[in-house]
Amino acid sequence: MIDNEIENRSKVIVRTSIVGIATNVVLSAFKAAIGFLTGSIAVTLDAVNNLSDALSSVITIVGAKLSNKRPNKKHPLGYGRIEYLSAMIVAAIVLYAGGTSAVESVKKIIHPEAADYSTVSLVIIAAAVVVKLILGKYVKSQGEKVNSGALVASGADALFDAILSASVLASAIVFVTTGVSLEAYVGVLISIFIIKSGIEMLKDTLDDILGKRADKETVKQIKAILTSEEPVRGAYDLILNDYGPNKSVGSVHLEVPDTMTVEELDKLTRRLEAKVYKETGVLLTGVSVYSYNTKNDEAAEIRSKVLQIVKAHSWALQLHGFYVDLQEKAMRFDVVMSFDIVAEEGAAIITKEVSEAFPGYDVHIAPDVDLS
Repeated sequence: MIDNEIENRSKVIVRTSIVGIATNVVLSAFKAAIGFLTGSIAVTLDAVNNLSDALSSVITIVGAKLSNKRPNKKHPLGYGRIEYLSAMIVAAIVLYAGGTSAVESVKKIIHPEAADYSTVSLVIIAAAVVVKLILGKYVKSQGEKVNSGALVASGADALFDAILSASVLASAIVFVTTGVSLEAYVGVLISIFIIKSGIEMLKDTLDDILGKRADKETVKQIKAILTSEEPVRGAYDLILNDYGPNKSVGSVHLEVPDTMTVEELDKLTRRLEAKVYKETGVLLTGVSVYSYNTKNDEAAEIRSKVLQIVKAHSWALQLHGFYVDLQEKAMRFDVVMSFDIVAEEGAAIITKEVSEAFPGYDVHIAPDVDLS
């Protein structure tokens, strides 16, 4: 991703977060005032939730700014992963807010206090529901636009807050019309949903940090670009390493004819690396090659028989990089194994079967993991 695109992304995140901070601070102030005047624990907890959302937005801004620091000798691949750390802090804040809310709500169930709602307070709570709906849709759409997990999570959280605020409003209306107080129980419900939201945010962020399967559409796009050049018969073993949102470094194997020279390969790989980076923002730092036989038909027949042996096993997902040296009686190829079998065990089984089918041949199999 080029510098001006990174800068524009940062600006969108900061601008959207500032809107979220301002909105949540105002909502928190109004709700805190209503909660204090009416004695409503549910409204007060809703105010605390809005305040935690504002704090989350502040952390999102800090994370976005720090993640855009230029690479240096100590961190040559940049600081993009800081965004994931900031998202973890946001999740921790949400979990803390949920836990605190749960404790206070249970206290109110044990020692109930009647709330006293006015028409003005009900109108303000209703307005807060509408504001949160609008804010949630706006923040989430901006997050999806710039691929910011923190913004998407904040937007989804805001939409959820609107539902929770609506439940507070409903409990207030029930109390005004029937005299039955449900707000402490609504407070417990709010707490549960806040905690659930925090756990989901934490899980998503941990997945990013630990490393997860590459996005299917991105993989398809990159492989389509790589195989668009006529000499390339296939693109395999694509590995994408994530160094922050929209900051991916990758490696891949290309299957090319055994007649290509090193000079031709150098021109081809450089051209493809530039094209992939321009169209996807992924920097391919390692492009290796497999050669395939082009000089006789016997090699193609052997490959076809080997492929039948490999396909007989459900856990063998793909064969690629096949090359056979008829004079030296040696063949080599890769087999992508599913997670249903230990890769080395699968390679041993196929090696035995291929060796029996082609006695006298030196068979070398490289087991691959189903990464993408």
